[in-house]
Amino acid sequence: MNRFSVNIILRILLLTLSLAAAVWLYLHGMTPLAVLTMPLIALQIYGIYYYLNRINRKLTLFLESIRYEDFSIRFSGDNQLGKSFRMLNHQFNEVLEAFRQTRAEKEANLKYIDTLIQHISIGVFSFDTEGRIELINPAAFRLLGIYRLRNISELRPVHPGLSELLTDLSSGNKTLYATRQEQQLSIHAATVRLQGRLIKLISIQNIHSELQKKELEAWQNLTKILRHEIMNSVTPIVSLIGTMKEIVDLDIAPSAGNREGIEDLREALLTVESRSKGIMNFVNAYRDYTTLPQPQFTQVNIKSLVSTVSSLFQADMKQANIHFQLEVDAENVEIHADISQLQMVLINLVKNAMDALEHTDNAAIHMKVYLNNVQQVCIEITDNGPGIDTEAMNKIFIPFFTTKKTGSGIGLSLSQQIIQMHGGQLKVLSPGNNGNGSTFLILLNT
Repeated sequence: MNRFSVNIILRILLLTLSLAAAVWLYLHGMTPLAVLTMPLIALQIYGIYYYLNRINRKLTLFLESIRYEDFSIRFSGDNQLGKSFRMLNHQFNEVLEAFRQTRAEKEANLKYIDTLIQHISIGVFSFDTEGRIELINPAAFRLLGIYRLRNISELRPVHPGLSELLTDLSSGNKTLYATRQEQQLSIHAATVRLQGRLIKLISIQNIHSELQKKELEAWQNLTKILRHEIMNSVTPIVSLIGTMKEIVDLDIAPSAGNREGIEDLREALLTVESRSKGIMNFVNAYRDYTTLPQPQFTQVNIKSLVSTVSSLFQADMKQANIHFQLEVDAENVEIHADISQLQMVLINLVKNAMDALEHTDNAAIHMKVYLNNVQQVCIEITDNGPGIDTEAMNKIFIPFFTTKKTGSGIGLSLSQQIIQMHGGQLKVLSPGNNGNGSTFLILLNT
């Protein structure tokens, strides 16, 4: 017999004895004493009721712990009352442990998903039907160029039309949005319903570099085709001209009497040969554009890089009477880059700036290095020359296009290709052909 049964029997026996004593006292005329036993009898009845009702209290406590997700409670206080109580306590504890583990797994999964969202490079954020932001990750802040967003309506001053576009974009659809910073954002929308509330999930990705890469590949393929066709046509001509020169020198000249005509023919052949070789050299110059080697990345100190390049032009600047100013606001910043290729880009941009100042009074070039608000290294090369007109601005990075009389049109397109291979951007900023100069901006990730 377990302890619970013994307790019940003893409590019933005690109650029975108390009742018998009260009746005996009453029957023998000792009514006051009988009345005094009534509180004791009532207390014993309540004790039996409370003792028997402990299972209901335990069940209530168990259900409340589940309702309020308090899984720290353990049931073991009445294990000594018997096997049935031990088994019941064990089952209660097992169920609470299962709930605790489930909650721990759920919290771990949520933490993992939150960490994943915070670290991916794709911008992700969500908002409800009122436009209130529910979730946003650092990549979205970076792509949108903001540091705080509580409602999508706050995007209007920075990105006109974007908040309306996000609101109207239906689930499962994609669209493109061009920012003021010339970024092409690919936007994808999805809609979910959480506890009766409609939530729109937005993912944004900057595909500007991908578009530039595809454009670059198209120009490279075109250049390869042109080079192949031109070389196939010009090479036989050069070879044939060489043969004709030998015929003139060895066969015709010794026996011909018209020396003047022979000289004219020889001069014409030399001219054709010279121009044909010039075309071959011109086409071969574009071989670098289509066969640029992959960057050999090392840690490069940005201040050391720009200082080295600026020192190369000190003598030329002085001779050309150009005032040069170098301003570095990123003293100890290092980037992962190919130093020789970046030097090539900077040298080309500085040379272009010097060429633009050929007919400018008080000519000046300003090179500035700093970190922008998204921790990118920015290198600005600004001149106070005549600037670049709007038509040229749209074509300046196209291969073969040049505004110089002696330019080949390969320098800027090659520089843009190098910067893209470094995961950066090369932009031109010019207020127009009004004498306010122009600025070339290099953006590189740290």
